[in-house]
Amino acid sequence: MNLYSALTAGVSGLNAEATAMAAVSDNISNLNTVGYKGVVTQFSTLVSGSTTRGHYEASGVMAAPQSLISQQGMLQTTNSSTDLGINGAGFFVTRAATDAGSKVAYTRAGSFTPDQDGYLKNAAGYYLQGWPLDAQGGFVNTGSLGALQSVRVSNLVGTAAATTSVALRANLDSTATAYAGTYASGNLASGAVAPNFSQTVEVYDQQGNAHSVTTAFLKTGTNQWAAEVYAVPASDVGAAGGVLASGTLQFNADGSLDRTASTAALFAPVTPGWTNGAGALPITLRLGSNGGLDGVTQFGSASAVISSTVDGGQLNNISSISISKSGVVSAVFDNGTARPVYQLPVATFPNPDGLASLSGNAYELSNASGNVALNTPGVLGAGSISPETLESSTVDLATEFTNMIKFQRAYSASSKIVSTVDQMLQELGALKQ
Repeated sequence: MNLYSALTAGVSGLNAEATAMAAVSDNISNLNTVGYKGVVTQFSTLVSGSTTRGHYEASGVMAAPQSLISQQGMLQTTNSSTDLGINGAGFFVTRAATDAGSKVAYTRAGSFTPDQDGYLKNAAGYYLQGWPLDAQGGFVNTGSLGALQSVRVSNLVGTAAATTSVALRANLDSTATAYAGTYASGNLASGAVAPNFSQTVEVYDQQGNAHSVTTAFLKTGTNQWAAEVYAVPASDVGAAGGVLASGTLQFNADGSLDRTASTAALFAPVTPGWTNGAGALPITLRLGSNGGLDGVTQFGSASAVISSTVDGGQLNNISSISISKSGVVSAVFDNGTARPVYQLPVATFPNPDGLASLSGNAYELSNASGNVALNTPGVLGAGSISPETLESSTVDLATEFTNMIKFQRAYSASSKIVSTVDQMLQELGALKQ
C-alpha cells in the first residue's frame, strides 16, 4: 500500500538525518583533536523495485558517512621536539603496547611524549614504532612490521658511543717554507721531522675510553703538504709507529683543497686497533670537499684551527630528543653528543580512505584500504616528517554549523511525513465505521 511505503520512507529519512547529525556531532566535538579527519555524510536513494505506471512505492533514503582520511590538516608549530607531523601522504606506525605482538595502529596524531620508561607515545596511548639503527646508523627495511620496535632512548644512558667522524677546519700558511730534507711516512709521528702545524683531538673507543689522535702537516712543495694521522702515544694502537693514515694534500691555486690530486687514504675511513682491547668503529677524517673551503685550506695567513668536531664519548644524561625531517630519532646527551637511534617509517596505502577507524584517532588495515607499504619519509609517495609541528583537525566549524541546520530541518520534514501519514491512516481506518 502506498501509504505504508510513505511511512517507511519517512522513517528512513529520520534514520538517515539522525546518522548525518551524529557525524556532525563527532566532527564538532573533535574540532581540536590532533590529526582528526572530518566525516562527511552522503545520501543515496533506496528503490523497492515495485514502482509501475500509475502506482508508486516510496523506498526512502540511506545515509553513507565517509571519513576523509586522506585529507591533510594544517601543520601548526609547537614547542616540543617530539611533536611530529607528516607533510604529505602516510601515517605513523604505532602499537597499543610496547611489545612486538601488540595491536598495530596507523595514525597522524603525532603528539608524542616520553612515558615513565622512556618510550614515545601519543595522547591516545599509542607507542611510536621505528627501525633500530646499528652503530653505523644503518638499518634494513624488509617491509615487515616485525622489524619495527617501540622508540625508546632512555636505555642509552650510561653507555658509550665510539667515534666515527673527526671534522677539521683549518688553514695552512701558504707562505711557510717548504721542507728541504727527505721526508718519509712516519717521520712526523716519530718526531724525526717537526711539522709546520698539528692539531690533537680526543677520540673514543666502544668502551668510552678517550684516546689522543694528532693530525700533523708538513709543507713539502708548492701547494703541497704531507699529512699524517697518528695516535699519541703510539702504543695506544697496534699500527707501526702509531700511524693511522698518511699521504699528501694538494691545494688549488685559489687555496681550496684538491682532493683529486691528494692521497685517497687520507679521506677513507680508518679503524684503529686499540691495544686496550676495546672495539673501534671506522673513523672518517673529514678534511673538506673537493675545491671547497669547508675543510683544510691554504692561504697566506698563520696556520690555525678554525673548528674541529668529534663525535662519540660517554653517554650520560639525555638532555633532549631530536627528530630530523628524514625521520631519524637522535638522543642528545648533556655533553653535546648526539646519537641516532631509530629511523621512523611512514606507512602508505593504495586507498587510505578505506582504513577502518579505531578509538584514539587511529586506523587499522581493511580489505578496502589495501596492504601497507613501509618506506622512509619522502620515498615512493610517503610524506616527509615535519618536526615540532602537529596536524590540526580538518573540521571546518562554519560548514558543520551549516550542515547541522540542514540536517535538523530535513529531520523535522521527515517527522512531518510520519505524522501526516499517520493521520491519513487514521482517516482510512475511520471509513470502516
